[in-house]
Amino acid sequence: MPLDPDSVLNDVLNIVKTHNKWRRLETINLIPSENVMSPLAEYIYLNDMEGRYAEGTLGSRYYQGTKYIDKLEGLLANLMGELFHAKFVDVRPISGTIANAAVYAALTQPGDTIMSVPLNSGGHISHKTTGAPGILKLKVVDLPWDNNEFNVDVDESIKLIREVKPKIIILGGSVYLFPHPVKELLEAAHEVNAVLLHDSAHVLGLIAGGAFPNPLDLGADVMTSSTHKTFPGPQGGVVFTNREDLFKVIQRAVFPGLTSNYHHHRYAATAVTAIEMMKFGKAYAEQVVSNARALAEELHALGFKVIAENKGFTRTHQVLIDVSNVGGGSKSAVLLEEANIIVNKNALPWDRGFRDPSGLRLGVQEMTRFGMGKDEMRVIAEFMARVLIRKEDPSSIRKEVIEFRREFTQVRYGLTPRDIGIDINISMLM
Repeated sequence: MPLDPDSVLNDVLNIVKTHNKWRRLETINLIPSENVMSPLAEYIYLNDMEGRYAEGTLGSRYYQGTKYIDKLEGLLANLMGELFHAKFVDVRPISGTIANAAVYAALTQPGDTIMSVPLNSGGHISHKTTGAPGILKLKVVDLPWDNNEFNVDVDESIKLIREVKPKIIILGGSVYLFPHPVKELLEAAHEVNAVLLHDSAHVLGLIAGGAFPNPLDLGADVMTSSTHKTFPGPQGGVVFTNREDLFKVIQRAVFPGLTSNYHHHRYAATAVTAIEMMKFGKAYAEQVVSNARALAEELHALGFKVIAENKGFTRTHQVLIDVSNVGGGSKSAVLLEEANIIVNKNALPWDRGFRDPSGLRLGVQEMTRFGMGKDEMRVIAEFMARVLIRKEDPSSIRKEVIEFRREFTQVRYGLTPRDIGIDINISMLM
């Protein structure tokens, strides 16, 4: 039977409305790689640039009609450069993964070796042969990892760097509890003519607020990032460097190598977010880190096996817990979702595989944006304990979670259209 367009349209609208209400108003979102834009950033995100092309680089395009895109791209690059202390910024990558791939494509040849954090210790798939390095035919060697410090083993890594002589050394990851040793590995990296790349996707907003060390200030050759995790903008990517020689070849890898449309409509919302970080970033980042520590401490007090107790649990937005004793990561994540608490399962360094990992990876940045503080983190920990440790019915807890969220629906640390004289309410079809 052929589809009825009107019926399908109604289904589409209902799905979006239901999703928006559920995720924005009724759930506690603890996914570390997500965030929520401010009302002003969301308002300006929809614009005519969403359907336009501007292939090429700033001031040298292959299309006409790009003069305002040029202005906005240049303004955004300047904002991001000032915020993150970078002389050269490319905002054209459409994701952090594309930003990483551009660096690899620019600075390596097939058969070359790169080094990165082990996947089950927090390394991202875009640093591994399962992602862009594999497509580019690169060899990937794991940096030695110290489980006790929950960080890269500096001494062993220096030895291995000198032995392997990689082209790129990648720090940063998708599980990121403590700053990686940028300064400590830099001399060994440059000794073998390697580029030290820091993937700051998870901590970019914390860097903006001064709550996490800036890798560029520590000497990293290149910094890549997405723009939608602790940095609460639209989905996108960015490359930073203070080396013009590297920047020129990376630019060519972004275009024509990996992209031809940069999703320009996101530029304005990203610029608004950068301005918000200049205005509110310090208070936001400090509250995020404080909230993460409070959540970790309360989870520990309630009986959860929180990783890195000996290190104070975390210095970022993330908390990592071992739930192998209460059903494992997959089962625990499903049970929490039934209670409207959104988390993601995650492998721990001692896991043998990734199909049913032992851990849960939590992030507090979105709930912080909605105004939650340390007291609310303790409430969240209690909800989680009731589901996973005391084995209460998740559906009954879901009702309490929905009631709890009703007090936290307005985005903080950001701007609204009314702040600039535009009288409009952002409803997101809810």
